[in-house]
Amino acid sequence: MRSVLGDALIGLRARRGRTALAAGGVFAASLVLGVVATAAYALATGFDRAADRADLPSVIVRFADEDRRTVDARVRALPNLAARAYRTEITGVRLEARGRDIHEGVVHVVGGGRRGYTIVEGRDLGGRGDEAVIEAGLAREWGLGPGDRIDIGRLGPVRVAGVALSPDNVAFPLVRTARVYLSLSGLVRRFGGRGPAVNVALLWARDESRTDVLLSQARASAGGLSSLRFTTRAGVRALVEQGAGLVVALLVAFAFVAAGLAGVLLAAGGRSDVQRRLPVIGVRRALGTPPSAVVGLYAAEGALVAAPAGAAGIALGGLLAAGPVSGVLEALNELAPGAGTRVALLLALWAGVVGLVAATAAWPAWRATREPPAALMRRGDVRPPRGRAGAGGGLGLLGARLVTAHRARFAALVAVLGAAAAVILLLLALASLLTTLRDDPATLGKRYQLTAELDADRAEDVEAIPGVRDAAPRYEVDAVSATALGSPLRLIAYPGDHTRFEAPALAEGRRVRAAGEAEVGAGLADAVGLRVGSILAVQPGAARELRFRVVGIVGALQDEGRVAYVLPGRLAAALPFLDGPLAVRLEPGADLDDVRRDLAALGAEPRSVSGATGDDRGLLDVLAGLLRLVALTVALVCLTSLVQALALPAAERRGAVATLRAAGADARALRRLLAGAALAVLVPAAFVALVLEGLVLAPATERLAAAYADLPLRTGPGQVALVAVGLVVLTAAASAWTARRLVREPVVAGLREAET
Repeated sequence: MRSVLGDALIGLRARRGRTALAAGGVFAASLVLGVVATAAYALATGFDRAADRADLPSVIVRFADEDRRTVDARVRALPNLAARAYRTEITGVRLEARGRDIHEGVVHVVGGGRRGYTIVEGRDLGGRGDEAVIEAGLAREWGLGPGDRIDIGRLGPVRVAGVALSPDNVAFPLVRTARVYLSLSGLVRRFGGRGPAVNVALLWARDESRTDVLLSQARASAGGLSSLRFTTRAGVRALVEQGAGLVVALLVAFAFVAAGLAGVLLAAGGRSDVQRRLPVIGVRRALGTPPSAVVGLYAAEGALVAAPAGAAGIALGGLLAAGPVSGVLEALNELAPGAGTRVALLLALWAGVVGLVAATAAWPAWRATREPPAALMRRGDVRPPRGRAGAGGGLGLLGARLVTAHRARFAALVAVLGAAAAVILLLLALASLLTTLRDDPATLGKRYQLTAELDADRAEDVEAIPGVRDAAPRYEVDAVSATALGSPLRLIAYPGDHTRFEAPALAEGRRVRAAGEAEVGAGLADAVGLRVGSILAVQPGAARELRFRVVGIVGALQDEGRVAYVLPGRLAAALPFLDGPLAVRLEPGADLDDVRRDLAALGAEPRSVSGATGDDRGLLDVLAGLLRLVALTVALVCLTSLVQALALPAAERRGAVATLRAAGADARALRRLLAGAALAVLVPAAFVALVLEGLVLAPATERLAAAYADLPLRTGPGQVALVAVGLVVLTAAASAWTARRLVREPVVAGLREAET
C-alpha cells in the first residue's frame, strides 16, 4: 500500500499541470455539491429540528374566551393525552421599542406546564409581571435582546428576559403580527385577581402516530365552545412551509442533478487520463505488474487529487450556502443544523467525492488491464490521428479538429457542459419566477390590484372612482378538513363570479355556480384525496361542518394550493361576523396613486396586492438569491469543462502546438486556436442545454410542482442571452488561461514530440 501511494505521488508531481486541471474539476464539482446538499438538508429538516427543540404541541386549539377550569374539565378526559397547557392570546396590542412601533402585536399570557417554545437567547419567564419573552423575529428586526425595554399596550414598559422561537408560525416581519409572552403568575402577583380567561389550549399526544384519535375526541368534546380552530403539528408544517416548500423540493432534486453532473465530469476526466496513458499501462503490464497494482495506482492518484480539492470545494460550498439558508430558516422560525451535524454531512459528501473520483479513475484502468500489453502500447492517445490535424482551414478549424479528434471524450465534454448550462437556465428561470410571484399578482390569476378596508355596502362607491373597473368584498377564512383531520386549508369567497378578481388556471371541471359548490386547489385535492364530484367537508372555525361538492380543480400556488373557492352564503350562515376587505380591480392604464388617494378620501386604508405569499417578499428574495448562488457554482463546472476541453488536447498535441509557435504563432494566434476548440464544444453544448432544459428539466420541475400548483416555467430570452454571454466569457477566460500556459512552455520541449 505504501509503495502504491509513493508511486502515485511521484506520478502526480511529474504531471503538475494535468494534476492541477484534475483538481480544478474536482473542486468545481464539490463546490456545487457543497452548496446544494447543505441548502437542501438544512431546509428539508429545519421544521422538524425546531419543532422538537421547541416541544411543539401535537394539537393547538383556539376558541373564544372561556374559564380555564371549564376547559380543563373537558381536556383532561381526552384519550391519548400526555400533557396540556393553556394560554390567553390577546391580539391587536401596540408594541413599541427603540423608536419603532406596531399596532398588531400578539400577547400570549402563559400559565404553568410545558411551553411550546424554546429560548434561544436569555432566559424564560419567571414569576415577575414586569418582564417578557419576545419572539426571535421581533428581536432581530428591532435589534432587541435580554435587558432591553419594550412597551406593551396598557401594560407599559417591561424588561426583555429572553428571546423565544416557536415554529407554529413564520417570523415577524414575514407576518405583520409580532408575538410577546407574559407570565400569568407574574401578572396575577402584580395586579391581583385570577387572571384572564383562556382561549388557547396546547395538547401533547402520548403517541404521535395516533394524534387523529386525540383530535377527533377533542372535536367531539368541544360542544358549547365557539370560534373553534384546531391545528395539528402536521398542519403547522404545511402552513409554515408555504413559501419555501417548492424550493426545498427543487433543491433536493438539484442535489441529485449536481451529483450526476459531478459524476459525469469526473468520469470524463478519469477516462481521458487513462486513455492518454494507455502506453504506460501497456509497459507496466509487459514488465509483469499485476492488474490489481495498476488499478490501485490509478485509484490512489484519483484519491490523492480528490482529497484536498474535494475538501476545499465542499467546505467553501457549505460556507457560501450558510448565509442564504440561515435567512430562509430565520424567516420560517426554523433552526439550522448544529455544527456537529453540518460537519458530519460535509464529511459524508467529501468521502463520497473521494470515492467517486477513485472509482472513476480505477474503472477505466481496470478495463484497460483486460487487454494485451502490445495492444495497449499501440493505442496511446498521444499518437496522431489519421491525416494531419492542421491540414487547412485556419487556426480556428485546427482547434476544432484537435478537440473533436477523440469522439468519446468530446461527447462527454459536450454532455457535461450542456447539462450544466441547462441547469443554470432552469435555476435562473426559477429565480425570475420567484421574483415575479413576489411582485405580480396576475401571475397567479389575481386580477385585482388593491384592497380597501370598507364595508361591503360601499362597493358601489368604490366602483364610482375613476379608474376602478370592479369592486366586491373578499372573504378569506382559515379552516381544517373534516375528513383529513387537522389538514389546513383556506376558503376564499366572493359574491358572484370570483373570476372577476381571481382566476387561477382551471385544470379540471368547471367554475363555481351555486352555494354548495367549490373549486379546490391542486394542493388541497392531492392532500385530501379530492376529485371532481367529491365532497369537501370543512370546519371553518365553528363547531358545525360545512360541505361543498367539488366542481373544479384549479392550479393555485397560494398556500401551496390548499385553497377552495366558494360562494359566501354558507360561510355567512356559519360565521355571523364574517367580514373582509373590498377587492378593487382597476381599468387598464389607471393611475394607481390617484385611485389610492380617492379610496383614502372614502375613509379606506388601501393596500397594494403583491404576489402569492403576500408579505413573504423578503423570503422570496432570499430564495431567489439562493437559486442564483447555485447557478453561479454550476457555472464553475462549465468553466472547468471548457478548460479541460482545451488543456487536454493541447497537452496531447504538444508537437503540433510547438510547430505552430516555431513558425511564428504568438499568444493571440494560440488564443484563436483554442477559441476554435472551445467553440467546437460550446455550440453543440448550447444546443444540448436548450433541448435538455426545454424538454426534460422544465417539464420535470413542473411535474414536481404539481403538488403545489400549476407552475408554468418558461425560460425567457433574457435568461438565454445571459447564459450565452456567460458561456462566451467563460470561453474567453479558458482560452486565455490555456494560451498563457502554452506560451510559457519551451518550444524545444514540444518539438521533441512533433509529428513525424
